[in-house]
Amino acid sequence: MENLIARLFVVFFCLGIPKSYGLLYYDTSIPNKYVAENIFLTIKPNTSIPPSFDQAKSLLPEPYWPSHPDAIKCYWAIWEREFAYLHPVTPTNQFESPYLEPPFNGLIYMWDACFDMMFGNYGHRAFNFQASLDNFYCKQEKDGYICRAISMAEGQDFTCDKFNPVSTGPNLMPWAEWEYFLNFGDTNRLKEVFPPLLAYYQWYRTWRSWPDGSYFSSGWGCGMDNQPRLPQGEGFDPRFSTGFMSWVDITLQQIFVGKILVQMAGVLHREDDVKDVQTEVGQLTKYVQKNMWDEKTAFFYDRFRDGSLSHVKSIAGYWALLAGVVPPEDRDRFIAHLKDPKEFAREHRVPTLSADDPGYDPGGGYWCGAAWAPTTYMVLRGLSRYGEDSLAHEIALNDLTNVVKVFSETGTFWENYAPDAAQGCGMKNFVDWDGLIPINEMFEYVFGIRPDVPEETIVWDMRLLDEHGIKNYPFGKDGLVNLICKQREKVTDKPQITVSSNVAFKLKLIWAGGSKVINVPKTIN
Repeated sequence: MENLIARLFVVFFCLGIPKSYGLLYYDTSIPNKYVAENIFLTIKPNTSIPPSFDQAKSLLPEPYWPSHPDAIKCYWAIWEREFAYLHPVTPTNQFESPYLEPPFNGLIYMWDACFDMMFGNYGHRAFNFQASLDNFYCKQEKDGYICRAISMAEGQDFTCDKFNPVSTGPNLMPWAEWEYFLNFGDTNRLKEVFPPLLAYYQWYRTWRSWPDGSYFSSGWGCGMDNQPRLPQGEGFDPRFSTGFMSWVDITLQQIFVGKILVQMAGVLHREDDVKDVQTEVGQLTKYVQKNMWDEKTAFFYDRFRDGSLSHVKSIAGYWALLAGVVPPEDRDRFIAHLKDPKEFAREHRVPTLSADDPGYDPGGGYWCGAAWAPTTYMVLRGLSRYGEDSLAHEIALNDLTNVVKVFSETGTFWENYAPDAAQGCGMKNFVDWDGLIPINEMFEYVFGIRPDVPEETIVWDMRLLDEHGIKNYPFGKDGLVNLICKQREKVTDKPQITVSSNVAFKLKLIWAGGSKVINVPKTIN
């Protein structure tokens, strides 16, 4: 009896008690050295109260498009609702910063937050949206793990078993941070976020990769809950199972964010810290091009454990554009799927599952065909990387037109949209990453105005004939620019523009009839 009591004492007090389930376990986590550099674990919380929309409106960029008042109304409506869902830190959740999270199910999500930061950059003068990610960094465990969903009320991980394939991902936080850095040049923040990002990347590699180097996940883990990607007839659950499959989106994302971490290290002069990352990026690129590309159909697919490809044309394959792994000789055929009405060029582009797939749902079916803001924006950014800005403009205009039409008819935003009709689907009054469409897509691809802050340049790739522009356009840390173009008769007509700014920069003007670089001086104090 004494021996039994002694053993129980050791179990309870030496080995520890887990967070839940009432089970006993030994903590086998191996500390990651970069977690020791994570300042968010000890930083003092920002307890300020977030601003209201009325307080913030004058600090937001103002789109100008007289012929499309419905799009302008939609733009302001999304901002008003986003600001309505800003939350302060509470003593209970022990978060680090006020944050954005719409009322969904009481959780903050890593997947959502990364895309929210993309449009949050345009509202940075009014609220520090980027700091929403701090609430994930401050919950990082000693081995680098960060849960994908955290309770807003208690600040606890949604899933307690970190080794479950639904527990975390997708790993896109480096992208969100790099976008912020490119917009604001904030080297101090880059120094702060680099260690937790690298630690998480290393955890992800350790616990989410197969022996051949490829990566796995689950429907919840990749963010696309119910796509019919897993092997059929084997009892796999599309939400929770890995299917013993090499997941094309997760593998491509690791290439993409791995390249970003290498770029971050270059800025911070920490190249030695990412030698393993650089090696893996090269190995994964070769792996994807050799083992996940189907030459006959010209597409990237998930790979089953027997080496065969799934042949489910998922939007997941288009992470290949951002990852930069599409060989030049295959580029046109791969991108052509986005132009085909039988596949991805539906009434509302871009469906998350190709229309020629047996599992395609013309009404949306959540991830079985619906058009979603984050995946469409991913495709647009990937097309830009390959110089396909004309197609990107076409897709963005289609996406914006459909969303504005649904907003005008229903007075609200939706979680996703039907691919074969102008129809909202999923959750009603959804204002999370939907901000990408009337903000980022309108600015960057419909208007064609894209910043290149490190080069002190704004690119205006002008394709509209309508009078349009942006006032109080944020450029870098302190820049505010007004850009207005008069109506044109033909796309080849040289644009007549008016530009004013409180900082000097170069304007690269592009239109169908030519291009011009204009040195814009400081004209506003």
